[in-house]
Amino acid sequence: MLHIHHIPPNNDDNQTNKNHLIHKNLKNSIFIRWVVVDLRKKPIFSSGSQPGVQNPRAYSTKAACKSNNGPKSDDENVGLSYRVDCREAEDALLDYLHSTRSLQFIDAENISRNSPRFLEKLLERVGKGENIGQSVSRFLRYHPINEFEPFFESMGLEPCEFSTLLPRKLMFLSDDSVLLERYRMLCQYGFAPNKIGKIYKEVGEAFRSNDGFLLSRLHDLQVLGLDQSTVVKLVGLCPSVLIEGENSDVVKAVLELKTIRIANDWLVEHLSDEESYNWKHMLEVLWFLKEFGFKNERLGRLTHKHPTILLQDSGITTISVIIFLLKFGASKNNILSLFSQFPDTKIRDFVSNLRRSYKFLTGIEMDVDDIGKLFCSYPHILGSCTLKGVKTSLNCLNVGKQRLCEIIMNNPEVLQNLAIGSKITPLPSSRRCTIERTKFLLDMGFVENSTEMERALKRCRGKAKELHERFNCLVNIGFDPKEVMEMVKSSPQIVNQSKVVLEIKVDFLVNVLGYPLSAITGYPSSLSYAMEKVKLRCMFHKWLKEQGATNDIALSTILACSEKQFIKEKVKRHPKGVEVYEMLKRQIY
Repeated sequence: MLHIHHIPPNNDDNQTNKNHLIHKNLKNSIFIRWVVVDLRKKPIFSSGSQPGVQNPRAYSTKAACKSNNGPKSDDENVGLSYRVDCREAEDALLDYLHSTRSLQFIDAENISRNSPRFLEKLLERVGKGENIGQSVSRFLRYHPINEFEPFFESMGLEPCEFSTLLPRKLMFLSDDSVLLERYRMLCQYGFAPNKIGKIYKEVGEAFRSNDGFLLSRLHDLQVLGLDQSTVVKLVGLCPSVLIEGENSDVVKAVLELKTIRIANDWLVEHLSDEESYNWKHMLEVLWFLKEFGFKNERLGRLTHKHPTILLQDSGITTISVIIFLLKFGASKNNILSLFSQFPDTKIRDFVSNLRRSYKFLTGIEMDVDDIGKLFCSYPHILGSCTLKGVKTSLNCLNVGKQRLCEIIMNNPEVLQNLAIGSKITPLPSSRRCTIERTKFLLDMGFVENSTEMERALKRCRGKAKELHERFNCLVNIGFDPKEVMEMVKSSPQIVNQSKVVLEIKVDFLVNVLGYPLSAITGYPSSLSYAMEKVKLRCMFHKWLKEQGATNDIALSTILACSEKQFIKEKVKRHPKGVEVYEMLKRQIY
């Protein structure tokens, strides 16, 4: 909330002219001409930031100021006008805080440049006009503001965060000299102004402490072997260290890192303001890894090369990986070997890849004991790549599940060739399998050495025994053997599916949707589509027919067209088509 207090106007014209002259001189001689910025975005620091803080560069080049040729749209003109108004309001607020309220220029500039929400409210109170800068200056002259609001916002706090921190009986920053003094001291030490708000919010008592308390606490941290930049980083991430001192988990964890030769610059480089760290957990992870068998030097190399092992999720994800592998029967040496050849990936991605690999191996029906062996001996491979889906891999390799299991067990590194983004080369069929599949296809009526035979051999997977079982499954469902032979000749890939899948698809088409078997024999590829696609399109067509918007059409017409074509020609045929289609999609998928 923007607190406005009315003060009777000052009739001293000389003082008014003097203030106006100061404002004019400041604009002409001191203010740096900035590129106009949108204050609704993240605030930036101006060139008047505190010593020791690196700031974004303020550009003042011709290219930045050059306008594009041609007329601007109304939206562009409105946006530009608003940004210009905001800039003028910034200048007016800076002049007020520095010239009228006597704040140091560097503080006034930081507040005015980094309190966009406050300025937005101020502009709303002032209203629109030709000269926004003068309007804001006039408003501030007769309606002093609660200076703590833009001050706390410039310190990086949101309005919802600092609303409870606003002093009840104060409205001018100069009335709280202790707060300003501590703020300036932290800026001079090297803290970015927009990071001080978090410190004030979490350990406000440190700002009310005796003279020299903050500096002594910061000095105590440096005495422990931390340089100034590291102290700034740690205090900014965990302000409680100012109160707890050497007893804090932060200090204990940092000192433990020093025992494994992790330097200060590593902390500054890899600790992120976007992450939340549980220093107690990190300390326990370090102890756990040491007790597990990691020597200081080895653990230091590992942490230095792969910082996410300790920093992501405060190391808890790393412990979960170890426990996961132990459940598969991994030995201590297996786990030490994993981390000695840990892939160049973040620990979260490593865990995600492990889970996907497990799903892949169960999807190709690999024996449980074999999966355990892979996870114990080759976790660095399983966690280093994101595998394609099972169906995609089998189709691209042109193999069955059993053969793929054998290939992986003989050479686990082949999994890296199945990663997303890699090109898969089909594997040549074994001579025995080729002979058996050829015999099966000859029984189906294919001509030996024909183009159709060659195409079918590429599209058929599995052993001849399995292919015969699937053929018999279709016959048992109710198809005539001659019809099944024609179906296989037309779409050889239908016998790549298990008997259970074939039974489910035929049952849905016949018993749920009411299609006769002849509809399937007329378009055998209907058994090749994913069950979800068949359900979605056929159920929507059934609804469309119930609405009287279509007649009976062939399965090929429903399934063979692209998604874009289906939506255009079928879904949009009815006013409520899109709504019903999306509802069915959510239910099915």
